[in-house]
Amino acid sequence: MLAEISAVAVFSRQLFKPGSKFLLQQILSTSTRAASTSMAAGPKLRPIVLSGPSGCGKSTIIKKLMENYPGQFGFSVSHTTRNPRPGEVDGKDYHYSNKEEMLKAIENGEFLESAEFSGNVYGTSKKAVQDVLDSGKICIMDIDSQGVKNVKKVNFDCVLVFIQPPSIEELERRLRGRGTESEEAIQKRLNTSKKEFEYAELPDSYHHKVINDDLEKAYIDLRDIISKDIRKLE
Repeated sequence: MLAEISAVAVFSRQLFKPGSKFLLQQILSTSTRAASTSMAAGPKLRPIVLSGPSGCGKSTIIKKLMENYPGQFGFSVSHTTRNPRPGEVDGKDYHYSNKEEMLKAIENGEFLESAEFSGNVYGTSKKAVQDVLDSGKICIMDIDSQGVKNVKKVNFDCVLVFIQPPSIEELERRLRGRGTESEEAIQKRLNTSKKEFEYAELPDSYHHKVINDDLEKAYIDLRDIISKDIRKLE
């Protein structure tokens, strides 16, 4: 066991050196083999929960991670009652649900977490997470701070990472740059973002924080977290 931990530490120290992508691939591949051969003994693949305000860059970082390490990660697709935006695909970006049906499923305990924003319900079903875990992949979840509070209440074993823009002003610039939302919607998101910033400052709110003032650096920071914390089998 000590040898395994030491090996991971060596890989982590070399993460920023040439060939670091290959080194992380070795860590993940070794963990995948261990999980597939030892699942009966009860090892866990700890999911990574990425949280942060809309416009912080979560989706871009997740996409980059999954493109660079295909087959190692699985994204837990959330449910929502809002209408799809242009270019979004049902089952890929979200599972688009009827509000009445989704609220009933939440009441029946089928969801790990749920929250309401601007009249729309968002949530992560237990099945969506379990499907990824059963495949032997690291489950990546994208939820807000309210959802983080919910998963902590049920003692969900995961790694919590807050993706933070450098400032509220920069976040506003990004939101306006999208050109997809009304002024009212932008103001609602900014107000919600301030609350998320405040929650992230509380002790023990998250295990890690990544400031996304530079996409590539933020991605590498997250990759460093993964190399050290995500794939430890119990």
